[in-house]
Amino acid sequence: MTLKNELKMNPSAALHADQVRVASGKVDADDPEAFNHCFADVNGIRMHYIDEGQGPLVILLHGFPYLWYMWRRQIIALAGAGYRVVAPDQRGFGQTDRPESIKAYDISQSVGDMVGLMTALGETSAVIVGHDLGAWVAQAAAMMRPDLFSGLVMLNTPVPPRGKVKPTVVLRAMANGRVYHHLYFQQVGKPDRELAADPRKTLRSVYYSISGDATGKERWRLFIEPS
Repeated sequence: MTLKNELKMNPSAALHADQVRVASGKVDADDPEAFNHCFADVNGIRMHYIDEGQGPLVILLHGFPYLWYMWRRQIIALAGAGYRVVAPDQRGFGQTDRPESIKAYDISQSVGDMVGLMTALGETSAVIVGHDLGAWVAQAAAMMRPDLFSGLVMLNTPVPPRGKVKPTVVLRAMANGRVYHHLYFQQVGKPDRELAADPRKTLRSVYYSISGDATGKERWRLFIEPS
């Protein structure tokens, strides 16, 4: 029997072949279709995730305004190092469901997504890695379910203990009268309308302002300020 016919008769063999291909590093990391895309019903939503490699599980959680795709090179490296790597689109992002209710984005719901994903994967232990918004979810998951998440890696966002003053008050003072994006996003309806008016401009502005090409006043310029 040829390999091609074997893969047609045995889908799991095809999946294994793809995982081996990605783990070998012989794929175009910038091609989203080069990865194994999966979906699972978890915690009341349909979640999209990438699943590559075999071995101990590592879950990679993206930040804002990113998707699983931000981890594309790390997925290949970790799969090649002998790990099973899962990188989901978090709720509200990418191909994962976007619930309408604001309460649906409570941190406990995001942790519930990770617990449900672990069940769907048939895994009982994972190292969870988070960047930016993902770091908050990763830390909460490790704190709430240490039986499932045995290791924690946080990038870009150290999560401090609860302070004596509301974060929104502190951030408003730090902004010194300018619009601060965390406060901006607390408004109901307005951010969705303005950011969705021209998604390409919105995302290009975000990515440029935090890129190496931006200099001086353009560096970290808040794209939501007037003009």
